[in-house]
Amino acid sequence: MSFRTKRVLFSVPFYIIFQFFLLKYIFLLFGGVDDVILIVISILIGLMRCIPMFFEERKSTNVGRFFQTVDGIWMWASLMFLIDVVLIYVLNSFITLPKFIVYILLAIVPVLGVYNYYKATKLVVNSKILEFDNLNRNINIVHMSDVHFGSVRHKQIISQIAEKLKELEDSCQIAIISGDLADGSSVVEPHDFDSLKDVKMPIVFTPGNHDFYMGIENVIEACQNAGIIVLDNDNFEFENLNIYGLTYSFDDIPTPTPDEIKNNLNPNLINIINYHVPYNWEEFSSLGFDIQLSGHTHGGQFYPVVNFANILFKYHKGLFKNKSGNYIHVTTGVGSMDTPMRWGTDSELVILKLRKK
Repeated sequence: MSFRTKRVLFSVPFYIIFQFFLLKYIFLLFGGVDDVILIVISILIGLMRCIPMFFEERKSTNVGRFFQTVDGIWMWASLMFLIDVVLIYVLNSFITLPKFIVYILLAIVPVLGVYNYYKATKLVVNSKILEFDNLNRNINIVHMSDVHFGSVRHKQIISQIAEKLKELEDSCQIAIISGDLADGSSVVEPHDFDSLKDVKMPIVFTPGNHDFYMGIENVIEACQNAGIIVLDNDNFEFENLNIYGLTYSFDDIPTPTPDEIKNNLNPNLINIINYHVPYNWEEFSSLGFDIQLSGHTHGGQFYPVVNFANILFKYHKGLFKNKSGNYIHVTTGVGSMDTPMRWGTDSELVILKLRKK
């Protein structure tokens, strides 16, 4: 049983209790429903959350992916309805809201849901400029992270990325994936990433924590079959770039020491560290890395979580530069975690345009 499945199973009893009280207070706005009915509905919602995972671990199916997607959308909707219900009850404590106002406030959630789902599945291309004194010639890097291939976003997200990368081949020289290519919600088969075979530019990938949940060896095998270069605590030189991939695994594997990491630097090239989480930028900069490429945060993914991401992560999204001229770029990611919803962030590929000052 994977780490992700264990985590979900642990949370299911609390999720069922949450669903019961959420539904109870929603239905009270319309006169109420028998508690026995609400208990049955809440248990069914809890079962929908966990049962498909057992099957998805062994063989991903259309049915399993459908229920996982429905669960992900409802999980987002539950949070939105909770905010809605709290707002309605607070307002009702001061004034008596007309029924049509209550209906409008509740109807906002499905309307927002359509927009959120659209934002999560629409892949956009953004761009940033990074300037260096020691750059031999201009180069464009496609940076992406957090693809989260799994039950909610399956082979269609790999095909979507492949098509975008093909469109960018004339203007970009290399693509770099900063971890969480896989989500851990479904097994990774050996040829699941094969759509990326047709991309002519090199694709570099360094594992993140989710890549370990269903077996890192499965993710690496699928990458190798697709021609993706896997940097697992090692480096790769390409034109005027030296790219070092530092794997992030929640301590599932030993982390190299600073001296071991420093041994992978090339002072004659632009040194990039590909590291899933936006941590230790100051340390990596002091070692000699010009650029850190990270993801992990999703930028908060959707409101109101977006507002907390800036508190939880010092570098939560975007491009940052220090006084020494070193950069960290944190992408909001391609896919989504648990729920296929975005609001206030992009599902993005980012072209990093390295230019000489």
